[in-house]
Amino acid sequence: MVRADGRDALDIRPLRLELGFNAWAEGSCLITVGRTQVLVTATVEEKVPPFMRGTGQGWIQAEYAMLPRATQERTHREAVRGRQQGRSVEIQRLIGRALRGALDLSRLGERSVILDCDVLQADGGTRTAAITAGFMALWQALLSIHRKSPFHAPPLKGRLAAVSVGLQNGQPLVDLTYAEDSVIGADFNLVRLSTGDWVEIQGTAEHRLFSRTELDALLDAAEIGLSAIDMIQAETFPEGAVLIES
Repeated sequence: MVRADGRDALDIRPLRLELGFNAWAEGSCLITVGRTQVLVTATVEEKVPPFMRGTGQGWIQAEYAMLPRATQERTHREAVRGRQQGRSVEIQRLIGRALRGALDLSRLGERSVILDCDVLQADGGTRTAAITAGFMALWQALLSIHRKSPFHAPPLKGRLAAVSVGLQNGQPLVDLTYAEDSVIGADFNLVRLSTGDWVEIQGTAEHRLFSRTELDALLDAAEIGLSAIDMIQAETFPEGAVLIES
């Protein structure tokens, strides 16, 4: 199956990871996935939220927002509205959960890493792009900590990546654009470690129900896309391998 942008069904969009995009943050990554662009910065704080104090463990949290012209029509900044939209809250919780899943928090010590995820341009897959770039920014931030105060053991369980998949006329599609996502039969966002272990699976029937056989096909398709992303991550930041359990 050839898609509107010329890709085969199981191909991811052209993916670029630009590390160190922000001069001041302990870690940062600008991810470009097709026409979707997300900038993630990582900030290290030598403290944890009150509910984590005294546990000896660290914490990872994320904030997510879209710039007013990230989409075809301008949207108001959430700060102007005075509150976050439910979608933003749900996505930033997903990002935080996913990133915590890649890390042994006890090895981080009582410090926090805050990931600010800002969507510059949206054409589908902003949450999965934010997770993939968020891991890269976190990875850099952890290396900056390690160089000052070495970890006694690698804190990362593996590299972390995310991708969207969907069903169109029974055919799995990997890494959906907005046009595909808006008409797809079933839509999933999947997060996986480079070890092959799944961190999160979100999915729903949009316009039609799906079978167990189709679900298995979606997972198989996602693994192809995630393996391609993982290879790019490893090639982009080879010096970070010291922080990953072997």
